[in-house]
Amino acid sequence: AEFFAEDGSELILPFGGLRGRGAVKQDPPVVRDLYLSLEDLFYGCTKKIKISRRVMNEDGQTSTIRDKILTIDVQPGWKQGTRITFEKEGDQGPNVIPADITFVVQEKLHPRFKRDNDNLTYVAIIPLGKALIGCVVEVRTLDGRLLNIPINDIVDPKYCKVVPGEGMPLLQDPRRKGDLLIYFNICFPKKLPHDKKMLLKSALLS
Repeated sequence: AEFFAEDGSELILPFGGLRGRGAVKQDPPVVRDLYLSLEDLFYGCTKKIKISRRVMNEDGQTSTIRDKILTIDVQPGWKQGTRITFEKEGDQGPNVIPADITFVVQEKLHPRFKRDNDNLTYVAIIPLGKALIGCVVEVRTLDGRLLNIPINDIVDPKYCKVVPGEGMPLLQDPRRKGDLLIYFNICFPKKLPHDKKMLLKSALLS
């Protein structure tokens, strides 16, 4: 009841609190991004991050800036937005509970793949002829293997080839993986000579 006025509103207390009792509060959390590659999130890894924080000296009045190493054990299958919190690792001060430090996983852009939950998407560039008659698509995986994926269907602009088990590891069971989704960028010829037009006409329109 000492913390509230008669109308129920919260009282603003002077420094030192009620009757000289210090009001100890915790600083708001410190949030930082942790950028990880798809390879980091595929295999898992250990990241060591050096922070500088204010630490109280033994006299309880003065403080010193000291470095500390925080270790993050990245698990295979972590996703963007995963939060890792180190409790009370922020600056120390009198009558203050140090802030929590939270790192939020962000995925770095990858030159070949884009992540879609537990799946990986890949865009293959093929000419129109191969889109119609079939081809083999080569994909270098995150763990360095070269996949040769036969495409026997006719590839239209919305076609997607699903390769099971070649995506990201599942967090619950890293031995299992999502799928690889191959989309296609079909390159149309800029020009066609008359004789080839006639061949296509007889092949496709007869």
